[in-house]
Amino acid sequence: MSLNDELTAFFRALYPEIPAAAREVMERAGRDLAASGQADRALQTGDTAPHFSLPTATGETVTLDTLLSAGPVVLTFYRGAWCPYCNFALRALQEQIDAITAHGAQLVAVSPQIPDESLTLAEKHALTFPVLSDLGCDTAKQYGLSFDLPDDLAAVYDSFGFDLQRVNGGHPRTLPLPATYVIDRDATIRWAFIDTDYTARAEPSDVLAALDALH
Repeated sequence: MSLNDELTAFFRALYPEIPAAAREVMERAGRDLAASGQADRALQTGDTAPHFSLPTATGETVTLDTLLSAGPVVLTFYRGAWCPYCNFALRALQEQIDAITAHGAQLVAVSPQIPDESLTLAEKHALTFPVLSDLGCDTAKQYGLSFDLPDDLAAVYDSFGFDLQRVNGGHPRTLPLPATYVIDRDATIRWAFIDTDYTARAEPSDVLAALDALH
């Protein structure tokens, strides 16, 4: 089963459990975000990947320049540990970590969560790749991915107990679109997946195919 097949099955099982009023808000927000053109404005294949310097879950600093000095980079942006679809996606990438490193590439994941939340996520899923904290989505903004939740959707997320005020370090409204980039050593984006639909993610097989194409 592909990752997106898994995500679709999870969505279909979960959705009937969500209160109707919350579903209406979520559906409307999803339509509005898709219509906004946000995904089209994000960085795409052929663009230059902006530099970043971000802390890991254990307090170290990771820079894109340092990563690229060793080889290509798979850079994935996710919303947070509170998002089940993000958890599925990160686990799926972890399952392919040996194949990614066999291509001479490194995988890093970026979210707006504080480092403590990133550490909890990494430990929970036994992630062996860096999980970086982008408080306020400053790096996501450079990639054209950041957006602000509408008030009614933020209230729904609060009602679900996500506590984005805490886990995002005082930036509860700003999130990144789910996105994954394959970046070559010259900092050129060679493959990109961006979607306003948070239930859709890059297939690991497509990431590996993009890495194959670098050789």
